[in-house]
Amino acid sequence: MQRIKRENAYEYEFAPKKPVLTVDQGESFVIEAEDASAGVIKSEDDVERMVNSPLRKSTPSKGNPLGGPVFVRGAEPGDLLEVRIERIEVEAQGFNCWGPGTTPIATDPRWPEFNRSTINIIEHRPGPSGTTRDGQAFRNGSHLWDLQPMIGCFGVAPEREVFTSSMGQDKTGGNLDIRDVKEGTTIRLNVYHPGGLLYLGDVHASQGDTEYCGGADDARAELQISCSVVKNKRIPFIQLDMEDSIVAVRAGKTLDEMVHKVVEDLVDWLVTDYGVTPSMAYTHVSANPDFRINIYQHTVGLAAVGAQLPKKYLDVS
Repeated sequence: MQRIKRENAYEYEFAPKKPVLTVDQGESFVIEAEDASAGVIKSEDDVERMVNSPLRKSTPSKGNPLGGPVFVRGAEPGDLLEVRIERIEVEAQGFNCWGPGTTPIATDPRWPEFNRSTINIIEHRPGPSGTTRDGQAFRNGSHLWDLQPMIGCFGVAPEREVFTSSMGQDKTGGNLDIRDVKEGTTIRLNVYHPGGLLYLGDVHASQGDTEYCGGADDARAELQISCSVVKNKRIPFIQLDMEDSIVAVRAGKTLDEMVHKVVEDLVDWLVTDYGVTPSMAYTHVSANPDFRINIYQHTVGLAAVGAQLPKKYLDVS
């Protein structure tokens, strides 16, 4: 199986560069992903090392190293790239961290520790599979929660602009930190360059909605991926095809605007691809108790949201 080794997975922008891997449609491949700190953080004593890292001090800062670009044979501009996440296996240790002023509550005088650089080490123990794919998170020997590995940064090379892996977010992908980008999910992305030029990285062993403090449970990981192409297909923004549901995704500057746009995108998806009548689609997003608005990311200057509907409602026969 072809793979991008960790030492070759240190890209910091989504850009139309020379591919490091070329794959056929349906071919599984592996990316050995570095953690979000690019390996700088090893212990809770690495605060000074983190703060003074040359990567952090660069302009723009370099975080969330990526593996790629991956060239998928048959993908052309105007097509849709479907990226299937087959496996995410994180290493035995991860970290959660934050810095001063990362959220509106960081300066609350009740919790002064929120306003200083902090690193928390999280241990990952194997689960029933014998791997961390279904493992558990521990801190200081105490069980925290079950792991749910996910990919924080994903996307294809944009048509014109170049986005950084730290701050870039667009319909081509970026640093979106969507907890549903996990095993079993297929990411759907528009193609703007021959081969798609796919990038993946910034794996989280677990994350809640919003990643509020600015960091999740970041970890090194091994990703197993496969891709397919839908010819001559365009979508308004990113879509997720999960095992039991579909999710339309939007990301932008304001939560209010993104909620309205993502509902519009889901209605369009239901009508265009599944034959649901506009009236029935509008009813689903208003009256169906299984319809969800997921606030995946809501930090300073970014709102990433998803409109989700279970697949059981897509059969209109």
